[in-house]
Amino acid sequence: MQKNFIGLIIAGALSLLISGVAGAADWANPELLITPEELKVKIEKEGWVAVDSRDLKDYAKGHIPGAISLGKRVKKALRDSTSRVFRNTSKYEKLLGKVGIGNDTHVVFYHGNIKTLTDASVGFWVMEYLGHDKVHFMDGGLEAWRNSGFRLEKDPTVLEPKTFKANVVHSRLASTDEVLGVATGRTSGVQLVDSRSKKEHEGKDMRAIRGGHIPNTTLNVSHKDTMLKEMDKKTDKMEATGFMDVKTLMEHFSSLDKNKRTVAYCQTGTRSTLTYLQFRLLGFNDPANWDESWRVWASDLHAYRPVEAPNGEQWYNFDGVNKAIKKLTKKVKELEEAMEDES
Repeated sequence: MQKNFIGLIIAGALSLLISGVAGAADWANPELLITPEELKVKIEKEGWVAVDSRDLKDYAKGHIPGAISLGKRVKKALRDSTSRVFRNTSKYEKLLGKVGIGNDTHVVFYHGNIKTLTDASVGFWVMEYLGHDKVHFMDGGLEAWRNSGFRLEKDPTVLEPKTFKANVVHSRLASTDEVLGVATGRTSGVQLVDSRSKKEHEGKDMRAIRGGHIPNTTLNVSHKDTMLKEMDKKTDKMEATGFMDVKTLMEHFSSLDKNKRTVAYCQTGTRSTLTYLQFRLLGFNDPANWDESWRVWASDLHAYRPVEAPNGEQWYNFDGVNKAIKKLTKKVKELEEAMEDES
């Protein structure tokens, strides 16, 4: 009797442990992700639209049946020429309504490969910024679609225009002034997450006049490190696949407080939209994307914007780059002359 009682206790404890682990491996907001199987069924229904995030020429070569194109890569179609989010929401309302997206439309963004993955996440974030509560992201993009055995089509899909009205959720867009408050210590309780590579974070890979990161940044997690990886046969290196994994994300972001405001940033506010999506999936209460990001922060020398780096603030060496370009140009000219002599 005693052995049976102990056995029941152990079995119950194991059951609780297993269910706890299973619960920890679930998305907090699973409805934001959609599988190819779900999309195949949904896209044939009224009120569902899939958006191909690639360039129009790639869309024309083959896309998910019924999917539409915005005419260009999503990150370009939904942001202006300087990669900034439109401040005039009427532009969004006109564009989205024209392609057949209304306020009652479920919108699913999908990508083609790892290079266009953040185009799809830009679309997701912009729609959430506009207050659209029916936006989804198809994990794995076209690779997942093909892996499911589904076909592509080349004929374009044109939908009847609809009416779209924005209801902007301002908190989902972090401003440079807000980040400045965090950087200078005037604002507390905000978590900054740098979605760039480690080299960019440390100032070794410079893509602006200054290199480094925002002071008081809480965490640096490259957007590629948050995805599942597999061996690339060409490079023999582990490369990001474009598929997200809840266990991997929880390992990277476990030190963050989901109840605090959490702002993601990168170079142009593009990679960080994927981080924003991941925060939403994990159930962060107040996530935001800093659209201006490092390019704006580190390029305006007239504004007081502090920078940190392990070896001190780094500056772009224009003189060194110009000299290297001159040497390269001279070498190319010499090679061209040599080839002419041989011919």
